[in-house]
Amino acid sequence: MSAPQKRLLSAAAAAGFAVAGLTVAAAPTASAAACTDVDVAVARGTGEPGTLGIIVGDPVFQAVQNRLRPRSVSGYRVDYPADLGEPASVQRGNTDLVDHVRSQAAACPAQRFVLAGYSQGANVVDNSIGISSDGAIVGGPIVATIPADLAPRIAAIVLFGNPIRAIGRSVTGTYQSRTKDYCADGDPICQAGGLNILAHLSYGNQAGDAAAFVAGKA
Repeated sequence: MSAPQKRLLSAAAAAGFAVAGLTVAAAPTASAAACTDVDVAVARGTGEPGTLGIIVGDPVFQAVQNRLRPRSVSGYRVDYPADLGEPASVQRGNTDLVDHVRSQAAACPAQRFVLAGYSQGANVVDNSIGISSDGAIVGGPIVATIPADLAPRIAAIVLFGNPIRAIGRSVTGTYQSRTKDYCADGDPICQAGGLNILAHLSYGNQAGDAAAFVAGKA
């Protein structure tokens, strides 16, 4: 990642904390409950505070949970640094997300999954479904993918500020019809030539729309 790109992501993270009135702090881990109907695994954005991510993950999870009632819904916070200073941050998230889906699927044969990723977290999800984020801001090579036999259990994927879009990539193939990939106009993280860093912080406004998309698939 170039120095200007790193400064851009740092600015986005700092602005996000300011908007939320928060400082960086360790957040509690959200663990998937045993054998809920739907498990929502969320990869948060770079340095994003909150249980699943205050800008995207927390509001999206709440909206999905409300929309899918009376079905039971659990949340899982992907365990990875989400840190600009960690060269293998995305790869660690990629590994953890795939491991989580595999273990949950084995333990809970009827459980279905929703995958959500914001910013660097979208790169984590991209890699986990076999779409390489290598070459994108804080992207990296694929180190693990969700096994093909589990693909039918991935009900929906929602991505926000996905960096691969800025380099001309998108989700194609097996998961394309189950994916909604949000890129706010002017967001420089997902739109080549974008200049509005505040657009990268706006995705919580899409929580209701994302939940409606998930409900139509799950």
